[in-house]
Amino acid sequence: MIIRESLRRRVERALSRSPVVALVGARQVGKTTLARSFVAPDSPNYFDLEDPISLARLAEPMTALSPLPGLVVIDEIQRSGDLFPVLRVLADRPDTPARFLVLGSASPALLSQSSESLAGRIEVIETGGFSLAETGLEAAETLWLRGGFPRSYLARTQADSGAWRRQFLLALAERDLPQLGMRLAPAATLRFLSMLAHYHGQIWNAAEPARSLGISESSVRRYLDLLSGSYLVRQLQPWHENIGKRQVKAPKIYWRDSGLLHQLLGIDARSALLAHPKCGASWEGFVMEELIRGLEPDEACFWATHTGAELDGLFIKQGRRLGIEIKRADAPQLTPSMRHALADLALDLLWVIYPGNRSYALHDKVQVLPLNEALAYAAQ
Repeated sequence: MIIRESLRRRVERALSRSPVVALVGARQVGKTTLARSFVAPDSPNYFDLEDPISLARLAEPMTALSPLPGLVVIDEIQRSGDLFPVLRVLADRPDTPARFLVLGSASPALLSQSSESLAGRIEVIETGGFSLAETGLEAAETLWLRGGFPRSYLARTQADSGAWRRQFLLALAERDLPQLGMRLAPAATLRFLSMLAHYHGQIWNAAEPARSLGISESSVRRYLDLLSGSYLVRQLQPWHENIGKRQVKAPKIYWRDSGLLHQLLGIDARSALLAHPKCGASWEGFVMEELIRGLEPDEACFWATHTGAELDGLFIKQGRRLGIEIKRADAPQLTPSMRHALADLALDLLWVIYPGNRSYALHDKVQVLPLNEALAYAAQ
């Protein structure tokens, strides 16, 4: 068992200042486990909207919720959008006796509904599976291989971990994605997920998947958006600025969980991962996700031009620009792309993250860092 104290403290701080807090993330990342550490599942203050008993209790939501004092938890709230207007009324009561922690796993449904009713009253906290800050640096190889979903990471054996991820992907194709509007047969959905795995770390092009699946490019883009909205895929958007160069305008695709990526690529062991052609891209995505979660930038994107200059990440936080290059190499060197990025993007600093254990400078604004040092800076 891994105690997620940092996440718990974030939720506590949010509840202290906002009447409604939404904890959002993919299914099975531990949202319910965390919520149950605040309110017991057999408490009258706990509602699970996948439980028929909870649904029956909420048949008259105002009557059910208005008398409850303290913290009230509502799990899978995107299944009942008509609760948001009720929560607005309850949140606006003078000296309201309750706070509401709502859990959701599909951001378009959840956030579009909540933004209409709860603007100014709700705080959203996004969570994923376990991170290096939670597992410890000594577990980096296991976390990279298995991913951060608790049941995958904590599985007794690598085979058990792979079996859990396989079942997760099957449920995704057969139940979860169809409920969100993906109109493909489960076998075709799994094929689409595998295509996305091969696009991991690359610029997105909808034409090839559309041809392969026999559907329109607009449908493919919509399905990609569904996966992004379910916190499974990250679309890193390109940076646009008038710098006199033709820039790439399509997003870059990453599976947010490296374990799911490896399952889709047929990687079942560390040796297979290190020998796989997508090893470098996999490590890039793993590092990118850790940095975004650790640094919490105001804006995260990438930069690429049609002449070949590129930067894996451009993070903007409090007005400062941090460039990110991720290199799975023994001793990264200063490259022409880095020089172009420094000049064209007016970077304050550029980090080159690599799997070594020693930091060194390549330029007065370019620092080569092991991942753990970069995350340590993020925690300051």
